Amino acid sequence: MEKRLLLLACLVLPVLAMAQPATQTIRGKVVDKESKYPLLGVNVMLTTDQGETNGTITEDDGTYRLEDVPVGRQTLEFSYVGYETAVVNNIIVGSGKEVILDVEMDASTMDLGVVEIIGQRSGETRNEMAPVSARQFSVEETDRYAGSRGDPGRMASNFAGVQGADDSRNDIVVRGNSPQGVLWRFEGVNIPNPNHFAIPGTGGGPVTVLNNKYLDNSDFFTGAFPAEFGNSIAGVFDLRMRNGNNERHEISAQLGFLGTELMAEGPLSRKSGASYLMSYRYSTLQLFQFLGIQVGTDAIPQYMDGAFRLNFPTKKGGNIALWGVGGWSDINIVLSDQEAPDTSTFLYGQNDRDQYFGSLMGVTGLTLTQPFSSNTYLKATVSASNQRVDANHDQIYRHVEDGLFVVDTLPPILDYTFEESKISFNAYINQKLGRRVTLKAGLNADYQFMTYFDSARAITTTPDTVLLGDWRVRWDANDAALLLQPFAQLKYKAGERLTLLGGLTSLYFSINKNSFSPLEPRLGMTYDLGKNQRLSLGYGLHSQNLPGYLYYYASETKGNDPQEQNLDLGLYKSHHVVLGYDRFVSKNMRLKLETYFQYLFDIPVDTFSSSFSIVNAGSGFSRLFPGKLINEGTARNYGVEATLERFFNKGYYFLFTGSVFDSKYRGSDEVWRNTTFNGRFAFNLVLAKEFTFKKGSAFNLGGKLTTVGGRWYGPVDDIASREALEIIYVSETVNTEQFRPYFRADVKASYRWNRPKVAHEFSIDFINVSGKQNILTLTYAPDHPSGNPIREEYQLGFLPIFFYKLDFSLGKK
Repeated sequence: MEKRLLLLACLVLPVLAMAQPATQTIRGKVVDKESKYPLLGVNVMLTTDQGETNGTITEDDGTYRLEDVPVGRQTLEFSYVGYETAVVNNIIVGSGKEVILDVEMDASTMDLGVVEIIGQRSGETRNEMAPVSARQFSVEETDRYAGSRGDPGRMASNFAGVQGADDSRNDIVVRGNSPQGVLWRFEGVNIPNPNHFAIPGTGGGPVTVLNNKYLDNSDFFTGAFPAEFGNSIAGVFDLRMRNGNNERHEISAQLGFLGTELMAEGPLSRKSGASYLMSYRYSTLQLFQFLGIQVGTDAIPQYMDGAFRLNFPTKKGGNIALWGVGGWSDINIVLSDQEAPDTSTFLYGQNDRDQYFGSLMGVTGLTLTQPFSSNTYLKATVSASNQRVDANHDQIYRHVEDGLFVVDTLPPILDYTFEESKISFNAYINQKLGRRVTLKAGLNADYQFMTYFDSARAITTTPDTVLLGDWRVRWDANDAALLLQPFAQLKYKAGERLTLLGGLTSLYFSINKNSFSPLEPRLGMTYDLGKNQRLSLGYGLHSQNLPGYLYYYASETKGNDPQEQNLDLGLYKSHHVVLGYDRFVSKNMRLKLETYFQYLFDIPVDTFSSSFSIVNAGSGFSRLFPGKLINEGTARNYGVEATLERFFNKGYYFLFTGSVFDSKYRGSDEVWRNTTFNGRFAFNLVLAKEFTFKKGSAFNLGGKLTTVGGRWYGPVDDIASREALEIIYVSETVNTEQFRPYFRADVKASYRWNRPKVAHEFSIDFINVSGKQNILTLTYAPDHPSGNPIREEYQLGFLPIFFYKLDFSLGKK
């Protein structure tokens, strides 16, 4: 009890502190969007939420500064002769940290009026080569949306055409595609799955390794993306990391349900403008266990993650940055410690064994950005990354004596280690060929080292006992392969209304001769219809390799030598075409419509007549164990998406997104079926109201409603499931039955207040306030008390998630 009171006091006492008048500084740098060259003499105008104005102009290095800015939500407008005016809305100014806002301005062929930028306003991407199916998201959005938990993946599930895989993970399904089709980029290079407890071959996990506090505004693509993005058929996260404050030391601390965090940033040299940024987070669930607070499961996950960035400006507006991101996670699901039946609560895991699982990922890199002139700049990144997963299982043999369990033996039945390391390189040159034409060309390369080892024992159930067979080695691989992806793309402003885009890329994976896609065209156009309306069109041919471990699986082992059967599998590909329409219904409201068609081909399927297809894999906590596969499957996705967004203005905003779609695939049996992810509809409504008070404090109350069509499954093969001790569906009737629709309602409340040099925020997310039990999947539990081994696994119930954040500055500038 004393421990809990101490924790409560730490959270509540800061809330009782009285706010005092506070101001802050807004500063940054303005550059040309396509050359990254500093702009001198840009007019910067501030409009406060009280309607007051203040202004300045940029210096010869493109920098600007506005001091004594009142705390609260503010607006900045940037105007410059020959450039489209840029307006940045809803800048949250707090007393604890300076606002460093860098802006890229787009040169215009003529006076096109005001163009809103940065995700808070219009969601226009930073990437000028993306005409359709692209959106920029801001750090503020990952915090603002109820249920997002500061996670880019969960936040993206609010966008049209995107749905979450389930409550327990942040996998995302883009237009009916498997989550494994999502590409993660960080500072331009491909990175491993950036999530704790990541399962090989998936794109998500229960908790993200990333922290939104060190991310810069980033782009998210859902189809027909530019030529610089390869090895993906579903979507792309193009993430950027911000620099630390180069004038003032600042600290941010946070205590929350998902982690205890500490971040520091500041100058390394005020003379040169060099800066540092460091972040660390440790799982708070471990703290709750220490305090005796129940969190819904007796298996407490442990994880920690961190990041750093050292930035060094160079001459003529360039800079060099050394950065890194990484995380470690571990969970032990130990049922052999149970003293009596049904005394423990485990959200995940099988009930006949002890399970030990650990994972880690890390990436560190060096990035050079250098403008050469007002028309040309270079960006290059080299990085090294590693991802490792370890798992061990022990079978439980026990009996009940006097109402208590007595463990007989705990023989090991599974041992596996999967590890992938990469040396990655990304470089491109951006060249303005006059005011109308921009060329971007470069290369992405990954040299990947792969180590996969897995050994397991066969398990046979009888009416009286469970029998263990001999060990079989299923994976034993140590290999390396090179992935190359050159690209070139061109943007041509044909006139005051029409912009044309074109690009070419190629994908080569040296693992075999079949993994080569020589030419992949990307085409696009935008046409200004007038009256705040725009029409857009995009097309792309995309390809992707398989998760590395699938090439080396052996369904048969001779001696201790696995007979690998899929080393010759090639890339699977898709044609994707998108037509879009945008209209600003009013100054603060935007309507966006898109319709798309995607045809997927060369998909790995079984060599014999079967319903299996790789398009149904890539989510959940299980690996895939395929037989011999061949690139002869097909699939198709089509749908219509709508977004109606009211930007944050006069204290409130809302975002409504809706998708109606169909996703079908064809296996080697030539039968068209629903994909597992063919929910057919997805609707989201996110809204919030902010109440402001004196001295810059504010209370925000928001909510989210989500409904999505259920996943598809089929009748269970009882005999095969009992033999395999897991759910096996009847192949002929796979995905002929559908779970009931998913529904969830979230509510979020937060209070933000300021004192001189210190800003506080307390927030609580009420997840699934209705307590709706959404079905996750079917599981096989041979010892289930009901006697029925096949049972429904449900999503999380009602769950409150809180955090308290403290930002403060150290000393004077």
